[in-house]
Amino acid sequence: QVQLVESGGGLVQAGGALRLSCAASGRTLSRYVMGWFRQAPGKEREFVAALSQTSRYTDYADSAKGRFTISRDNAKNTVYLRLDSLKPEDTAVYFCAADPDGWSDRALKERYHYWGQGTQVTVSS
Repeated sequence: QVQLVESGGGLVQAGGALRLSCAASGRTLSRYVMGWFRQAPGKEREFVAALSQTSRYTDYADSAKGRFTISRDNAKNTVYLRLDSLKPEDTAVYFCAADPDGWSDRALKERYHYWGQGTQVTVSS
């Protein structure tokens, strides 16, 4: 079992930046593919970014490419999502998730075994 706790969300103006953190306990995150997803009110939870176990590979949703950056610090057992050039349409609850099963299908939320409780990001225009 691994427990995930997100932090770092908040209210920011359009064009601003935030860094979300996902701290893990229970097991080391280096054995998992890590993903970030988001869910806006009335919408499905959607893929944002993923990072392979060795950090060699990353993947981003089209909406995140060029603006968001996923990274991990294995010494701190923490994964990050840097959000730059934020837009009002980025407003959502952001969740981190851990998948022990490998890199394939990394954008599918059903593949992830462990989830955090989410952190709210609100971008004002």
